Amino acid sequence: MSQRDGSAASREQFAMPSGGSGQRRRALALRTANTYAGTIDLSRLSEIGAAQRPAESAGVTTLTGPGFALAAAGRLGSIRNEAGIVCAAVGAPRFDSRIAAEAANRHGAAAGWIEAYRERGTDVFAAAHGGWSVVLIDISQRRALVAVDRFAIRPLCYGAAGNSLSFASRADEVPGATDDIDPQAIFDYAYHHFIPAPRTIFKGVRRLDAAHRVVVTADGVSVARYWQPNFAPVDVPFATRQELFLSAIKGAVTEQVAGETIGCYLSGGTDSSTVTGMVTQVTGRPARTFSIGFDAEGYDEMEYARIAARHYGSDHHEYYITPRDLVERIPDVASFFDQPFGNSSALPAFFCAKLAREAGVTRMLAGDGGDELFGGNSRYASDKLFTAYERVPAFVKRALIEPLALGLPLASVPVLRKGARYVEIARMPVPGRMQLYNLLTRVKPANVFTADFLAAIDDGEPHRRELATFAATPAAATLNRTLAYEWKYILADNDLPKVTGTATLGGVDVAFPFLDDRLLDFSLGLPPDQKVRGRKLRYFFKEALRGFLPDEILVKKKHGFGLPFGVWLVREPQLREFARASVDALAARGIVVRGLSRTLFEERIGEHASYYGEMVWILMMLEQWLARASRAGSESASAG
Repeated sequence: MSQRDGSAASREQFAMPSGGSGQRRRALALRTANTYAGTIDLSRLSEIGAAQRPAESAGVTTLTGPGFALAAAGRLGSIRNEAGIVCAAVGAPRFDSRIAAEAANRHGAAAGWIEAYRERGTDVFAAAHGGWSVVLIDISQRRALVAVDRFAIRPLCYGAAGNSLSFASRADEVPGATDDIDPQAIFDYAYHHFIPAPRTIFKGVRRLDAAHRVVVTADGVSVARYWQPNFAPVDVPFATRQELFLSAIKGAVTEQVAGETIGCYLSGGTDSSTVTGMVTQVTGRPARTFSIGFDAEGYDEMEYARIAARHYGSDHHEYYITPRDLVERIPDVASFFDQPFGNSSALPAFFCAKLAREAGVTRMLAGDGGDELFGGNSRYASDKLFTAYERVPAFVKRALIEPLALGLPLASVPVLRKGARYVEIARMPVPGRMQLYNLLTRVKPANVFTADFLAAIDDGEPHRRELATFAATPAAATLNRTLAYEWKYILADNDLPKVTGTATLGGVDVAFPFLDDRLLDFSLGLPPDQKVRGRKLRYFFKEALRGFLPDEILVKKKHGFGLPFGVWLVREPQLREFARASVDALAARGIVVRGLSRTLFEERIGEHASYYGEMVWILMMLEQWLARASRAGSESASAG
């Protein structure tokens, strides 16, 4: 295992080739709507700052005073200064406090936050719901507080030193930070296909984990979780539970449609179909739905989207992505994210958002979160086979099963060999079982990265963080602990950045009804066997919606907007050439081994196009992002 104990020279040699320029960023540069940025220096705070008032120009609100400078863009960004409490916020939170809610309705979210802070002090964040990100500066107390919502729907990145803090919605806009690339982040990206918080691609810039807050005082900077899921299953009659569930969905959707021209992502799955049906019911009008298709066998699920559209009578829109679309749009999508991002369904999500914007939609509703709250991923059922081993008495495992299964040569007996493999996997912690087919682990890092690159990173760190995340959830059933784990690794770090990023690029806002705190709290009280019963996924969810959802969708297998990239690599020369040039460029940077593109394109893709195509995809997207970072750094240096 390579460790981060190599020489400084070994570590530093990858900062510049990875795309960083070392250039410090200008303060308060916002490139997208509904984002914010700022700097705070507690040592310079003064009561004079309490008299400062925000100014607005070209859709950007700014506020500057002794020790702070803030900027917010877009209609969901707000700044306010009241009696020595300064606030910058993004999002539209729902407050428990009536006074805070009224203030937010009259003057914007920042005003609501100030009232909530006056009432609850540093405990304010647990009393706010929905998607939000906030910065509060208490001038008299010389204290700053920073937080994001329970799923980090509205992200916040920051850099801290002493009692000073710089922050921004995007990692590439944190004021004063450098563009130096962190090699460990590149490895983490290759392992996960995204960079999990709190790390970002940039050295010295952190991304705040979901349900976490930062407190800055004269004593320094502290980071902690302000909310922890409390799984407390309750036993209530099905009819009562169903009524509560449907009411929560209806409330979540109702809250998001007000004052917007609404559209729905529609894949034809249970979540997107439920949202579509509920929008139709709440508004009394056909929902406007948007679906993406592919001309590739086994990938196109437009049939199910059309079933849902007909069932609800929606105003349905479709677009079929072509390989040419990918070649033209991959650079735009890859470079729009604030750091490398390798989820291949980002391209379909972008085209869906773009299609909606062209149809006049201002906000899209997405179904993300339903699987992770209610037990919809197939691995949950598979893992139940292994968690059954947890119920075997420990002395039986130690004295009988494991000596036989793991201590004897059983390779020649197929049944016994399978039994030994079962015991081996069952003994793994859940994160280990979930990474059994990890692409980088299977291919082996030494076959992907150069020796010098591997000497600069710790290849065991991603898995240690996974184990720590799983262990951090309070005692609960294994399924519920797995769900909480995936709220970070599947939702906050992966799917939500994908959908919010591509929606922004496409020109629309996006909301996630299933991540409404009312539905989250409902799911915490749902017993595990109501989530996954035997091999049946989403047991309660589907029973509660039987008659509301089309029968064909209730029984279909999960799919989503999967991209047939590997298949197209084989048959589309232009796409293959584009992808191969990207992998070769990474080799020229000294990150991946020379000859990797030959191995992938001339050997592996022919063996298993979809599997090894995913490796090509994440490397291609990494290079496309680094190429943009290199150009931006050069332009910034020239301008300076």
